[in-house]
Amino acid sequence: MKIEEAFYIGYFTKTKGLKGELQLFFEYDEPELLELDVIFAEINSKMVPFFVSSYKLHTNNTGNFYFDDLDHIDKAQPLVKKKVYLPLTKMPDRSDDDFHYNDLKGFIASDETHGELGEIIEINEYPQQFVATVSYKNKEIMFPLNDDMIVEIDEDEGTILVDLPEGLLDIYLEN
Repeated sequence: MKIEEAFYIGYFTKTKGLKGELQLFFEYDEPELLELDVIFAEINSKMVPFFVSSYKLHTNNTGNFYFDDLDHIDKAQPLVKKKVYLPLTKMPDRSDDDFHYNDLKGFIASDETHGELGEIIEINEYPQQFVATVSYKNKEIMFPLNDDMIVEIDEDEGTILVDLPEGLLDIYLEN
């Protein structure tokens, strides 16, 4: 499986105990909807499958997992801080009014001060926030997607209006 065929759900935060148990921090909004029989960890830019033998979800967006073939802390330790994915085929169905930042890919971004920036060519999810990438004046610029920056999203028109911090574009356009 390639990373393009998967969606990000979280990352391993730590080992627990000596029997290979791992704690997974979910960045996916509703982990209880996920089918967690096999998960994929990104290791050296490859998607490596891990078969779940048992798990328990907690209310703080974490879950504790045991995996087949990981029966000791020394086998589990290399997975700490690794990103975790599921195949796109296992993505839960969403209702039409359920909108995510990832849905903004392909939208035309405009800034209140600088006008049209261009098409959002990539959405990256980082532990603290989502970041959009736009090709603007032949340079890739990135800006965070959050409630403070987003002024308006028009799903019908495929546009997003943002209010970027003063000087952000200048950083990219220098040189």
